[in-house]
Amino acid sequence: MTNQQSGMNPISKERVEVDGIYANEWGREELLYRGQKYPADHQLGATEWELKEFIYDTHAEGHTDERLVPKADSKIEPPKQIHPRKHTDRGDK
Repeated sequence: MTNQQSGMNPISKERVEVDGIYANEWGREELLYRGQKYPADHQLGATEWELKEFIYDTHAEGHTDERLVPKADSKIEPPKQIHPRKHTDRGDK
């Protein structure tokens, strides 16, 4: 099982599986192609890399289609009851 399948970000010295723009833990972005190895950071050493944008030109300006940029899950709902003491007082104490 690769790191991509398990939900973990790839680490330096692993092989790149998809052409794209990747960012490390400090936000340094780098263009990497399939088959290359993720580089180590000069200050951090081995670091995690996250895919920020696919290399797939769909517009005249050369920008990636917004539908192809990975997004974080936004379906996280806040809890219904924030604190146990913030319940409805019904006078039945």
